[in-house]
Formats: sequence, C-alpha cells, structure tokens
Amino acid sequence: VQLQASGGGLVQPGGSLALSCAASGRTFSSYSVGWFRQAPGKEREFVTASAVQNMHTYYDDSVKGRFTISRDKAKNTVNLQMNNLKPEDTAVYYCVAGRPIIPNIRRPRGYGYWGQGTQVTVSS
Repeated sequence: VQLQASGGGLVQPGGSLALSCAASGRTFSSYSVGWFRQAPGKEREFVTASAVQNMHTYYDDSVKGRFTISRDKAKNTVNLQMNNLKPEDTAVYYCVAGRPIIPNIRRPRGYGYWGQGTQVTVSS
C-alpha cells in the first residue's frame, strides 16, 4: 500500500484544515488507519485512528473534540478534519495504515504503511 497525504498548510489559530490520505495498491477497507504527527525536536505522537476490527475511532486527548477522522470508501481516502487549531498542533502529519491489535492502536509500531507527511503550521 502506498499512501499519499495532502492538505497541509499555514492557518491561523482557531482556524481549520482538512487533510486527506489516498491509498494506491490496496483499499483501506481491510486496514486500520490513522494519523501521527511530529513536531520539531519532539517524538512522533499518536493523533487519531480508526480500527478495522471494531470500526471504533480513537483520539489523543489533546485533539479530542477538535479533530475528526473519517473514511471515504468511494474515494479510498482517509480524511482528518482539524478545527480550532492551536499553535501546538504545528507538526508534520503522517497518515498510516496497518493491522495493529487494539492495545497497539496508538503505537507507531502497529502500522506497516506510512505516508510521506504533510506540514501543518498554526501561527498568526
């Protein structure tokens, strides 16, 4: 599976951005999918995931209520709607796909496929 993320950019605090991740080679339907992010000088961190086992969604507490992950089966994409963005959301965002067990849904090692990353900058 090859993943291609898009939609990053510069936005003011309080603004919104929508990221999209397109898959080629396979459909997302048989994979758990999600997003991680990495800010300069920090470790890569979990943002959100949609688990294929139970179709539940998981969010880091820092984005809960502001970010929404969704799947578009017709387009074979995974989308991340980000609202009320804060400067601390600034990072490179990576879409991922894989088959982690539920206890590993928030861990990078659970995902075998990673997109190239897209920069999100929140600044006035």
